[in-house]
Amino acid sequence: MANEISTARYYDLRVERDQKIPLRDGEHVVADIFRPQQSGQFGTIMTLGPYSKDIHFRDWNPDFDYDSLPEQGPYMHWETVNPEWWTPQGYVVIRVDGRGTGKSPGRVRRLSVDEARDFYDCVEWAAAQPWSNGRVAVMGISYFAMNSWRVAAQQPPHLACIVPWEGAVDTYRDAGRHGGIYSNNFNQRWSRNVRRHNYPQGPSSSGAPPAPPELIDERAYDVPDLSKITVPVLSAGNWGGVGLHLRGNVEGYLEAGSEFKMLQIHSGNHILPFYSLEGRLTQKRFVDRWLYDTDTGIEREPPIKLAIRRGADDYTWRYENEWPIARTRWTPFYLDASSGRLTLEKVTRSATATYDQSGKQPATARFSTSPFDRPTEFTGPIKLRLCISASSDDADLFVIIRKYDAAGNEIRFPAQNGPDIPAAIGWLRASHRKLDDALSTAFRPVHSHDDLQKLTPGEVVPVEIEIWPTSVVLDAGDTLTLEVAAEDDPGMEPFLHSHAGDRIRSGMVTIHTGGEWDCYLLMPLIPSPN
Repeated sequence: MANEISTARYYDLRVERDQKIPLRDGEHVVADIFRPQQSGQFGTIMTLGPYSKDIHFRDWNPDFDYDSLPEQGPYMHWETVNPEWWTPQGYVVIRVDGRGTGKSPGRVRRLSVDEARDFYDCVEWAAAQPWSNGRVAVMGISYFAMNSWRVAAQQPPHLACIVPWEGAVDTYRDAGRHGGIYSNNFNQRWSRNVRRHNYPQGPSSSGAPPAPPELIDERAYDVPDLSKITVPVLSAGNWGGVGLHLRGNVEGYLEAGSEFKMLQIHSGNHILPFYSLEGRLTQKRFVDRWLYDTDTGIEREPPIKLAIRRGADDYTWRYENEWPIARTRWTPFYLDASSGRLTLEKVTRSATATYDQSGKQPATARFSTSPFDRPTEFTGPIKLRLCISASSDDADLFVIIRKYDAAGNEIRFPAQNGPDIPAAIGWLRASHRKLDDALSTAFRPVHSHDDLQKLTPGEVVPVEIEIWPTSVVLDAGDTLTLEVAAEDDPGMEPFLHSHAGDRIRSGMVTIHTGGEWDCYLLMPLIPSPN
């Protein structure tokens, strides 16, 4: 087949440090190139981002247990592929320091159209090299995945495919302001880490300024035009990626204009699935197909692969043909404040539940189902419709869905980073309740964030809250609990919303249920095949 390499041959690794890649405006960026020592023309895997290529994985994030990685070596780099595994199999690996990062001169262009154009130039440069077969893939985790959406929307002619592995798309909704509430904890921590590595003593030797104070700045609020992405896409999300990437992986898959696209949602932490042998083989089947025309069989598989979760390390893989799953029974559980129950029957009697958002108790309103009488699966997006009033002019609503076993123990699930988390999470600042009618659906509200609608104290208003997608199976005897709270679940660390100047922390919030107040939790029930 055209451009195909022998799968029986392994190549020696050649390392070329600090190669300059010219850009369209006359400037340049600096890259390391890992390629086969032997002659030939090879497919390329490329990343461009703000994490200096010269800093080893172990040193970039000391909080991560490097020794737990399934693969290690002298060329390991945070959230990018290991050339010691890929290059012997016939791949060129290129890591580019974005402008103002590491050894690349210039001003930082973080998550901007300008950075995507730089990336475009790098893709085209790599494709023109004598060792290239003219095909380039972009594959990496997190920031590198976020950049893959952006460069693909620029349509460089020699970009062959992208693998955004846990990569947000809409940095306002996905990462910066969840439901309008500022996600400061992670953004500030991320910024400190980038600044410490790239600018330990002020501006870099290249003359670049220190990093901007946040990952999320106003330039990053521009969402790439996903309809312009036409190359094949493997979007790999993580059920535990609530608060940063999961929403983007789903939206990117749905909105990409690609003829061939795949969605995988795995379970686990943020790093290990990418470097696991299972993860690498998934990646290789995809890039082998689009960089070497190798028939790996992926085009004959359903496009969606989901980890269906029962517990922390208890999940099974399942293929699906569409998202949301076509056989979903959208099931409303109605809130009853008089009993604290979630019921399948509409509630006729009006009642209220009130909590304090100033830090005093109670700071939560809770509603629970009866124990399930049979195994029940919920997989997909979730919507909560509330009718609320407040004693102040705004409210921050933190929505938490928990699974409890028959003994009353909460079953929690692997998080992207840090402690385990509840079954599902959502957020909304009441003044951001205006819906984007063009993007919202019956099962997933999308807020426009373009009109601040303050509350009139005491007035009841309806709000619809987007709860991020989940997959959870409840066994017989298990219960599901909905909490509407004044704060994050602690397990969401570091994706917390604690900025003193941003948070709404005064007054009482009242949830009105029953009668004229139609409040319900819309769950994606997947019927049993039996």
